[in-house]
Amino acid sequence: MKQDKPPVLGEEVKPEEITEVEEVQEKASNEKEITTHIYAVRTTANREDQVMSFIVSNAERKAVNIFSVVRPHGMRGYIFVEANNRQDAEQAVFGIPYARGLLPNEIGYTEIEHMLEQVKKDMNIQKNDIAEIISGPFKREKCKITRVDKVKEEVVVELLETAVPIPITVKIDAIKVIRRESEE
Repeated sequence: MKQDKPPVLGEEVKPEEITEVEEVQEKASNEKEITTHIYAVRTTANREDQVMSFIVSNAERKAVNIFSVVRPHGMRGYIFVEANNRQDAEQAVFGIPYARGLLPNEIGYTEIEHMLEQVKKDMNIQKNDIAEIISGPFKREKCKITRVDKVKEEVVVELLETAVPIPITVKIDAIKVIRRESEE
């Protein structure tokens, strides 16, 4: 039963037409089930961002089925490409500067899952804590926390071993609490 035009809102539709439409929709949904595959791309170290943008523009230009390109934080020399199949991934990577090629095996999602999901650690940092700066130009310096901004994930500290206290703003993950003021 073929309709010449789709039903208009408020127009009566026969029950047999509804089941026919549902069957067509079910067939279409079964045909459109897409299984994606994740492939690792070797890159020149510290050029991951450039390779990512090249892959995205290359995939758009060639109309290749690339679903995502991911650069995990802290991992140098590799990015991950999610594609329909290996040929699509190879086509997107082909001819890109700083890309050293696709690894031969497909990567399972469980292997890279821990790199993708950012886990927020609850930091117990309070005003007047004594801390040590663990990264940056003031590494290994002792300081006193004067203000905590949890929204921006920053703290304002004053260095203890300086003649004049200078307030410095650092990221929360750049300090380690040594002792609390209440313990003194």
